[in-house]
Amino acid sequence: MHQRADFTSELPLIDHHCHGVVTRELERDSLEGLMSESYRPPPAGTSHFQKPLGLAIRRHCAPILGLEPLAPTEAYVERRRQLGTAEVNRRLLAATSVDLHLLDTGHRSAEITGVGEFAGISTHRVREVVRIEAVAEEVAASGVEASQFATRFAEALQRRGETAVGFKSIVAYRTTFRIEQSAPSAAEVVSAAGRWLGAIGSARPRIDCPVLIRHGLWTAAQICRERRLPIQLHVGFGDPDVYMHACDPTHFTDFVRAMESWEVPITLLHNYPFIREAAWMAEVFQNVYYDVGVIVNFTGPSGERMVREALEVGPFTKQVYSSDAFGLAELHYLGALLFRRHLCAVLDGWIRAGDCTARDAETIFSGIARDNALRIYPLG
Repeated sequence: MHQRADFTSELPLIDHHCHGVVTRELERDSLEGLMSESYRPPPAGTSHFQKPLGLAIRRHCAPILGLEPLAPTEAYVERRRQLGTAEVNRRLLAATSVDLHLLDTGHRSAEITGVGEFAGISTHRVREVVRIEAVAEEVAASGVEASQFATRFAEALQRRGETAVGFKSIVAYRTTFRIEQSAPSAAEVVSAAGRWLGAIGSARPRIDCPVLIRHGLWTAAQICRERRLPIQLHVGFGDPDVYMHACDPTHFTDFVRAMESWEVPITLLHNYPFIREAAWMAEVFQNVYYDVGVIVNFTGPSGERMVREALEVGPFTKQVYSSDAFGLAELHYLGALLFRRHLCAVLDGWIRAGDCTARDAETIFSGIARDNALRIYPLG
């Protein structure tokens, strides 16, 4: 296993869930804001660099920007400013060894790069994953009547799905997983759309109606069934909108089971602190896949434990790599680097203990790194 690092450094990754990067110049407050899942600044006198992610940035990103590992925070922030965002993005994205990114374009899309711009900056291949709720909000903002909402929404999803490689839902954010999971009737959708559209008025639409979110999931699922696309579901770790206790994916078993009968793959994203629950679902449901996503960045030096936990029960053929990087090129770089480092450390230990062969380790690594994604997304 002594050559494992050489092997993994040469294998390009597929990042099956991530977001674009900012291109504007960042002051320190804005930089730190993108290092946190919270909408709130850190307490007075403290910094978002004072946590595992901050250590990881200073340890691993600093050398890419021409600094010593663990350079002081002030030196890192100043060096980033001197280089400029464009150069920082170029250096860090070039160092990821990712050759294909599947970009969720539905979150704060005006602030970050879309598919084309991200491809230009990274020089990597990029495909789109369409966020279901964002499409519903776009339809609402267009001035649709309640009686036409379902038709217009279905048309918009069909159109967006023509070039996409999958859909994503943030049902866990907006309603939690503890909701009715059957498809609502047409009459229920019209009634719910009328209440929602009437309530938002001229405000920016934000869909949090369980009936309409269920309708969105089932509408997207029908497209996925026809085109053999997966649905990504956000699970667990996220911003303060999340009611964490109700974001355990096992609460969504009825919908997952229905999608299994339709042969629609479900990919569970992030999953912390429900990594074991996600792995169990991947074991018992044929259509379930999972990742550990962004939590590898946020746990920094402790990330190996997250990766080890993900490998306890779940089939190796059901885990996929993602960074869930948003806004900062640092998160793209760290996601790839720490994934390789931690997965290699686990597999190295297994080989030394005689629990798997070097060939087994290569197969496990390449499956999670890219091969499993190639099986469930239309990436040809």
